[in-house]
Amino acid sequence: MFPDKFPDMCPEMFPEMFPVASGGVAVRRFLMLTLLSALVLAASLTARAQEVSSGSFRLRGGAAARPLPEGSWRFIASGDSRNCGDVVMPAIAANSVQFSPSFYWHLGDLRAIYKIDEDMAFAAANDGNFLSCSLYLPRAWPDFIDHQIAAFGNVPFYVGIGNHETIPPKDKIQFRRQFAAWLDQPTLHDQRVKDEAAQSSPVRNDKKTKKRDDEPPEPPLPQTYYHWIQKGVDFIYLDNASDCFPESQLTWLDGVLQRDTSDKDVKSIVVGMHESLPDSVPNKHSMGDSKMPGARESGGKAYDKLLAFHTQTTKPVYVLSSHSHFYLENIFDTEELRKKGDPLPGWIVGTGGAERYGLPVPPSDTAKKDAYGYLIGTVAADGTIQFAFQEVREQDVPLGVRREYPQPLVHWCFAHNSKNTDPAAGDITPRCLPPLPPDSPPPKCE
Repeated sequence: MFPDKFPDMCPEMFPEMFPVASGGVAVRRFLMLTLLSALVLAASLTARAQEVSSGSFRLRGGAAARPLPEGSWRFIASGDSRNCGDVVMPAIAANSVQFSPSFYWHLGDLRAIYKIDEDMAFAAANDGNFLSCSLYLPRAWPDFIDHQIAAFGNVPFYVGIGNHETIPPKDKIQFRRQFAAWLDQPTLHDQRVKDEAAQSSPVRNDKKTKKRDDEPPEPPLPQTYYHWIQKGVDFIYLDNASDCFPESQLTWLDGVLQRDTSDKDVKSIVVGMHESLPDSVPNKHSMGDSKMPGARESGGKAYDKLLAFHTQTTKPVYVLSSHSHFYLENIFDTEELRKKGDPLPGWIVGTGGAERYGLPVPPSDTAKKDAYGYLIGTVAADGTIQFAFQEVREQDVPLGVRREYPQPLVHWCFAHNSKNTDPAAGDITPRCLPPLPPDSPPPKCE
């Protein structure tokens, strides 16, 4: 398993640095740990010396906040922070200080789950340990909290669910339990209370359940879909982690849009989700290409509801997603969706650290491959929003983060970790996904 496999990972990544030792696995393991320790020390000393000599020593990116037009404010978003997210997300947090974001919104896929994330594997190696699947799986989500959410400090963090959060042995119940504090943070909790008060027959999240007969009932878990209204903008997260929208969620969306229609204080809405809606530009990696029964139909209903809301109210609607690991604008400007009317503005920003994918269109300023970064939304006083992509690079990784990993790993995350750069490269960490039994039930839309 992992202890025997891990020493063979580094020769594949950095062959010039790991010659085959005649003493076998034990010798290679010793050489690897010795070299990694030396690399970390050398990298730390070099980086510190460069900062001191240049007078550029700074905290969390150190960039001065950029001025905003009067009455405007900003938020940031991205998704897909598996693989190298523990390296890239702190770089996003540090780089975004200059924009003074009001919050960060994660669009799902926190950790790989089907395999061990490279950042966690090499962090363990840096400490002289080897991370097995049995150790990785219970650590994966706490690791996300400790290394990615924590990197944003006091900036509010909204977490969305993606399909990797439902890969066995994980599921939505575990996700709701692990991230209950974020799914029910004050802004979301207060919004639910207001929504229930506005309904004639309030609908609670869940009935209380018992773990065991000798344990007290568990409090209701917050849902994976939610919304909150902030300074005239309704931010709505839809859960399509199972490749579909259940009817109950579409009914909930109807209620949100109905209230937004009559609420003069809501000037625009921003809808976030993990997977892009059907018939978008990258349709082959969207709800339009899913094998889940009802995926295309439910995704099409969601788009039609959002378009109808915009047509009826003239309030702007903006749609954000990730799932595909690149940056792309105008994702709904397709022949199929133009038949329904002017396409809604939409973005894919799966740039939080996951292995990068190829683009469905030629690269340009509005279509970036092999890029990490985040989307900046600048909200004007009238509720209109201007979006721009901010790329982060290797030099943006904070020094404290660099010290947690061998320097070659940080460089690999930016120079490689890509199906474009290394199309034939296989997994360099063990896979943890158990084989599905032959009598497995078909997937459900839930």
